[in-house]
Amino acid sequence: MKRNSRLSLALHTLSHMAAEPDLRRTSSQIAAHAGTNPVVVRRVLGELRKAGLLSSEKGQAGGWKLAKPAKAITLADIYLALGERFVAGTGTHNAPPSPCNLETRLQTRVSDVLEEIEHSLVQRLRETSIMDIHPEL
Repeated sequence: MKRNSRLSLALHTLSHMAAEPDLRRTSSQIAAHAGTNPVVVRRVLGELRKAGLLSSEKGQAGGWKLAKPAKAITLADIYLALGERFVAGTGTHNAPPSPCNLETRLQTRVSDVLEEIEHSLVQRLRETSIMDIHPEL
């Protein structure tokens, strides 16, 4: 799952949080566990907070925790909160037009197919919640 480190970090962190939803974790704790920098953690988790998936509190007893039940957070929620795009080339409809009509039609068709694949991916990610990662809970 290391293809995209931001997504990998988010999925890993939220999966651990699902196991202990009332426990607050600091950026430093998460970073040490994930083997990355606390600044990277804060950036990624900040995007998840903006999407309403996490909450955070400052101070001695502060830290990060899930903002809603793990069963209500899907893999798609996380993927979309980070602005991810696994399928390269999606969104190329805004590319400058080519002087070659054949190239333009080809780019349009390929872009349409990639958009369909991206849409299908998001739909499949919606089928799995963070809680599904922890069948024992």
